[in-house]
Amino acid sequence: VFSIKSYSALNLYSCSLKNEDLKEMLESNKESLKLEAMKRIVGLIAKGKNASELFPAVVKNVASKNIEDPNQLIRASALRVLSSIRVPIIVPIMMLAIKEAATDLSPYVRKTAAHAIQKLYSLDPEQKEHLIEVIDKLLKDKSTLVAGSVVMAFEEVCPDRIDLIHKNYRKLCNLLVDVEEWGQVVIITMLTRYARTQFLSPWREVGCLGQNSEKAFYDSDVEKEKADSKPYMMDPDHRLLLRNTKPLLQSRNTAVVMAVAQLYWHLAPKQEVSIVTKSLVRLLRSHREVQYIVLQNIATMSIQRKGMFEPFLKSFYVRSTDATHIKTLKLEILTNLATEANISTILREFQTYVKSQDKQFAATTIQAIGRCATNISEITDTCLNGLVLLLSNRDETVVAECVVVIKKLLQTQPSQHSDIIKHMAKLLDNITVPMARASILWLIGEYCERVPKIAPDVLRKVAKSFTSEEDIVKLQTLNLAAKLYLTNSKQTKLLTQYILNLGKYDQNYDIRDRTRFLRQLIVPNEKSGALSKYAKRILLASKPAPVLESAFKDRDRFQLGTLSHTLNAKASGYLELSDWPTVAPDQSVRNVEVMEPVKEWAPSLGKPKATKSDDKFYSDSGEEEEQEEEASESGSSGSSSSSSEEESSSGSGGRTSCRLCCLLSPVFVPPKSHELLHRMSGKGLAVSYHFPRQPCAYSHRMVSVQLTLTNGRDQPLEDICVGEAGPPGIAIHRFATIERLQPEASITVSMGIDFNDSTQAANFQLCTKTDQFSVSIQPAVGELLMPVTMTEQDFLKEQGQLTGMNESSVTITIAPDSMSSQPVGRKVVSVANMGVVPSSQNSIHR
Repeated sequence: VFSIKSYSALNLYSCSLKNEDLKEMLESNKESLKLEAMKRIVGLIAKGKNASELFPAVVKNVASKNIEDPNQLIRASALRVLSSIRVPIIVPIMMLAIKEAATDLSPYVRKTAAHAIQKLYSLDPEQKEHLIEVIDKLLKDKSTLVAGSVVMAFEEVCPDRIDLIHKNYRKLCNLLVDVEEWGQVVIITMLTRYARTQFLSPWREVGCLGQNSEKAFYDSDVEKEKADSKPYMMDPDHRLLLRNTKPLLQSRNTAVVMAVAQLYWHLAPKQEVSIVTKSLVRLLRSHREVQYIVLQNIATMSIQRKGMFEPFLKSFYVRSTDATHIKTLKLEILTNLATEANISTILREFQTYVKSQDKQFAATTIQAIGRCATNISEITDTCLNGLVLLLSNRDETVVAECVVVIKKLLQTQPSQHSDIIKHMAKLLDNITVPMARASILWLIGEYCERVPKIAPDVLRKVAKSFTSEEDIVKLQTLNLAAKLYLTNSKQTKLLTQYILNLGKYDQNYDIRDRTRFLRQLIVPNEKSGALSKYAKRILLASKPAPVLESAFKDRDRFQLGTLSHTLNAKASGYLELSDWPTVAPDQSVRNVEVMEPVKEWAPSLGKPKATKSDDKFYSDSGEEEEQEEEASESGSSGSSSSSSEEESSSGSGGRTSCRLCCLLSPVFVPPKSHELLHRMSGKGLAVSYHFPRQPCAYSHRMVSVQLTLTNGRDQPLEDICVGEAGPPGIAIHRFATIERLQPEASITVSMGIDFNDSTQAANFQLCTKTDQFSVSIQPAVGELLMPVTMTEQDFLKEQGQLTGMNESSVTITIAPDSMSSQPVGRKVVSVANMGVVPSSQNSIHR
């Protein structure tokens, strides 16, 4: 056992050592080592070994390489894949990738970064503050491709941070027309919430000062109230939103039209809301899924604003091809739009619907007729008589629904319709629908004193079938028995006791409880309390008539077009619309300061252009500096004759030596930066380098190199320095240790490298307080050359000693009348970096 345990421990130790070696190989700057590490990891996985520790390192290498790809589609795809990996351990890598992509030149990559923000937030909500910084930066983006995506990220991560929208509000309003359709929906929804918090209610303007002026003259209270009130003035930004969204009502996308419609419903003055009507009616020609959502919103609107849709009444007539749920919504809207002027037309339409083969739709139509009869008192009798005629219908569902609706209508005026109650009592034997039977029993029990001869007989019939009835019918039978016992105990006493005994042993506990309650209430005994004295007042009390209301009456508490409005319940993630502010918020928060562009100095030769007044001053200093540089360069080459000739020629204004000096001067070469350490490989530390092409201050054999270090972390970096260096023969002069580098800060340092007259890379380690990163700098040939000026005669002499060696030549053609030194200098330096040496004869030789 001991040997087995020792072997297991040794095996685990060796595995951990392998993983550490593979991590170092993956963090190396050499592609060959990374490729070898990847192959070994694949081999470990194939053998069934656990390589999960290496997952972040593998992701970092794959992601960093693709995220820096020249192709914007590959960069965006890499970020999309990286953000889709739901592993918390790579959250820092994902955050760095998002920050870098947010500053990408491609708007498509920035759009992908906005999408990745939501994924990272769902993976690690603790990154919220850092993600808000990225969202704030992307909200300032002027690209229409990015706008919708970043607003969606804003809604997911920090919808309460309205302060982020202030400065971008007008820009979003103006970009809205050009944003893609999905982005338009998101932005409009967000701006609707924003406007409800930043602008005064436009509905306050109801009741203008010009109305009822004569009455106000005599009414001192009204006059005083109008004097105190200030006329409503719409905020220009409020009007900007309404004006820029109005053209979108013509959009081909139904979601965009619906979004604009809900914006006008919640934000526009009441007299302007009607402009969305035609656009909404147009959407009814679309698919049934679209019709369902649009009709639901119209149903809510039509309750408060009948006049909006009344001119389009025929658009809501039911078609035979409509689905049942579409038919039901159209019925709801027609009922909401019913007025005294159009009720006759609507009732004729309803008569056709009652005969429909769709029994559920027919039953819904009968409910709609009952609502119309309740809302418009002039047609109550007409509707009631029509429903009574439907009681002879062959369809049991239609008859049952008629009974339920008649029962509700009779409660409004029962004394006038005793004949209808008697007629319904006779139908009890033929009706089997539980709700309809229960409604008839309730009616007879409620108005038993008006039908004293029929009520006891009805009780006798239901007592026979009590045990086989549904629970709702049993409850109404108990109520009927109790009421008849109180009003006609001689005829119904024994029947009541029989029914109470049956209810006492019923399987349903509600029926047993109701039975015990009624027995103690109507049959007084020694145990009965004072409550039995008030049995009649309790059971026979007059009850208010039911109010038939629309199912969409309270749905306006939800924002139109949302899932919560569709479900009539608050869905997860729903953001409620706030009430209008009572005091106008500060308008200046949306003012954006227009900064005048600063004219930066852009040097053409590395020095500022002199004005006319300082022309002579800069010319003199320039000549002195050139002479000093030429003298130092000549001294380093060991050619005293060249130096003396150069000085004499420069003093006499000779063209050849002056032109050579200008061509080889490093001020003509713009500094080109190279990446030394990527921010993802460096765990937030990004390093770039470039060759300033100036003499090195540390040694004449060294090449001067400038490093720019940037801290991309959220925490400071400490003790940044250069560690071990190699290979042998290459000397490095290290820069001074950087004690502390703040987040998002950059610093430039200089170092010298002696490449030993070779193009071999200089390898060294960049170290921080906690990490070490292996990097390498490999120079181009041109960076190892020192510019030397010589006469044409000396150059030909030196060239003659190179015979027999490989030779390459490039000819530069220069027009005699345009001897501009700057473009020529750039060509010479670019050729030099290809490994050639310039000459003075307009040809370049190796």
